[in-house]
Amino acid sequence: SSKGQLENFRTKSTINRINMYRDKPNIKEMWKTPDKAARIEPDRRWFGNTRTITQKDLEKFRHEYSVQKKDPYSVLIHNKKLPISLLTEPSQENQMNILEMESFGNTFGPNARRKRPKLSSYSLEGLVEDAHGKEESYKVDKDIDLVKEELKLEKKWGKDKRMEAGQSKRIWEELYKVLDSSDVVVQVLDVRNPMGTRSPHVEKHLKRNAQHKHLVFVLNKCDLVPTWVTARWVALLSREYPTLAFNANFTKPFGKGALIKLLRQFDSFHQDKKNISVGFIGYPNVGKSSVINAVRSKKVCNVAPIPGETKVWQYITLTKRIYLIDCPGVVYDLGDNDAELVLKGVVRAEKIDLPSLYIPDLLTRTKTKYLESTYLVSGWDDFEDFLEKIARRTGRLLKGAEPDLESVARIVLMDWQRGKIPFFVQPPRLQDEQMEGEPENEDLKKLLPVEQKFRDIHVVNKFDKVDRKNDEEMDLNATNDNMEGANDGEDEDADEEEEAEEDAKDENEGEEQAEEKQQDLNEDAA
Repeated sequence: SSKGQLENFRTKSTINRINMYRDKPNIKEMWKTPDKAARIEPDRRWFGNTRTITQKDLEKFRHEYSVQKKDPYSVLIHNKKLPISLLTEPSQENQMNILEMESFGNTFGPNARRKRPKLSSYSLEGLVEDAHGKEESYKVDKDIDLVKEELKLEKKWGKDKRMEAGQSKRIWEELYKVLDSSDVVVQVLDVRNPMGTRSPHVEKHLKRNAQHKHLVFVLNKCDLVPTWVTARWVALLSREYPTLAFNANFTKPFGKGALIKLLRQFDSFHQDKKNISVGFIGYPNVGKSSVINAVRSKKVCNVAPIPGETKVWQYITLTKRIYLIDCPGVVYDLGDNDAELVLKGVVRAEKIDLPSLYIPDLLTRTKTKYLESTYLVSGWDDFEDFLEKIARRTGRLLKGAEPDLESVARIVLMDWQRGKIPFFVQPPRLQDEQMEGEPENEDLKKLLPVEQKFRDIHVVNKFDKVDRKNDEEMDLNATNDNMEGANDGEDEDADEEEEAEEDAKDENEGEEQAEEKQQDLNEDAA
């Protein structure tokens, strides 16, 4: 049959295999070294991970792509992997014919319908007068372009990034988290330089955008200045906001009872809420975390005598109705130079490359007596001689008995930032006119006077008679209705501490509530 005859024929693959067996390889040619350059077929597929497609297949795929794209029930997956520029048809943009939209006669000439442009003057003489007027009213200080050029030069030559501590975007985000979450904002100031550690930007922000929030000043480190300095600064700042003096001593703090009493008054203003939050803000190294630990009578925040220890905000339970929020130190750019930033304690002294550059400013801010009593040296001519005497007295010498000036300067800056060198900014004298009249702040009108006894402050640094003479002249036990200064005895402080301890008996439950609230706020912020 025909079927049986076809079975005896060899297939095409069988024939190719048999022909392959007939062609034996030439071993000599295989081992022969090539003496000519090999040619590669000029095909772009050898040089790239691409595929070629015919025009017909492209048109077919383009049609199917457009159908699927218009279908509302289909979704195109892996859109980025497709050559969209080949799939979409090029759109033909027609040039706009301006004369069809608006003819020449309607634009120019006596029959013009176009509106006349608004100019300061329509004559050449008027334009010249305007130019001369602008030239006379020009001020170099207010020229924004010149400021930008200075910034370009500063960026070109490079600025020390460490001097921008406390100004990063992340820290400002942490600050605004605390401001948004707080009912009461406590701005902690360094009593040695209260005006230099204030944040006018935050105060303006609260006045403009959050008038319902309460702002309080706390003057920390009052044990480093004479008592009359603390009393006068409290009296001066109390005309603007409620102000308290504080000493964040963990074992025997000053002002703890007064601060708790003040927070209780703010709590009474918000009886409609389950609890209130109190945020602590301020410059780096002013003692925000130390104040919270002193009020809590427990180490709930990490503290260190260096700036930048607190990295993120933290919720702490004070009572069942009062929560405290710790915030990283934030520096608002007020145009301070590098020396002012270093002496304010914004930058860590151990991270400064040339600390000796800031010693001349330090010598001008404190008295020579205090430096002599602190380092037991005397009779220096300039700052280099001052550092050299300290280096030789303490044995800080390099090879060849050369004094290590940079190491000694770093130690002096660290002592300055930690308050070992007596220093304070002289407070202005209070006039009788300033003390008269009602305060503008609404909180000062509502709050009851919180009394403090300034003579109970234990001053650590030793000052001379000139700096201490006002302690005898001023009546530090006087009471003022505007919280300028008043007396809070030890018995009242003890009562307030006992009440705070009674409210915080269930610490575990309160801490769990604080953690849950912090998680919720973090989720909202995210």
